[in-house]
Amino acid sequence: MAIHLYKTSTPGTRNRAVDNQVKSNLRNNLIYGQHRYGKGRNARGIITARHRGGGHKHLYILHPRGAIIGDTIVSGTKVPIKMGNALPLSARRIESSTTVGHVGNVGVNQKSLGRAGSKCWLGKRQVVRGVVMNPVDHHHGGGEGRAPIGRKKPATYWGCPALGRRSRNRNKYSDNLILRRRSK
Repeated sequence: MAIHLYKTSTPGTRNRAVDNQVKSNLRNNLIYGQHRYGKGRNARGIITARHRGGGHKHLYILHPRGAIIGDTIVSGTKVPIKMGNALPLSARRIESSTTVGHVGNVGVNQKSLGRAGSKCWLGKRQVVRGVVMNPVDHHHGGGEGRAPIGRKKPATYWGCPALGRRSRNRNKYSDNLILRRRSK
């Protein structure tokens, strides 16, 4: 299992490494595409959850630490207790499975993505500031050049007050449980 380090030719390849094991085509029968309704859109294709979408095909098994190409990983009821094998757990009516061993890619969250496309492969769309949008898209948008918000107070994407306005209901059922409010 060799790790290939990129030579820095663009900002996207800086601090970038790829595992040669990923390039093999032996595991294609385990790879599935994302479901089309799971990308932040409803059945009509309208965006209902922001900043979701895109994504690449995923491999749905846990990578055990120390596994190499050619190792056999089995899932079932009568499989040996060996690293990477999945065994069922049955407790009362809950049925689930457990995998033997440690997870291999423990440092996956410390990896530098390097560019916006790498984040898109993970299924996360870009977050755009309201100031750079058009006025039809956001309340902070519009104007020539780098214009300020253009309102007395900032607003959210849906026009509600943001950044400092108290949003708690005035007659909330748990008001009698509050002894003293926080001071600013």
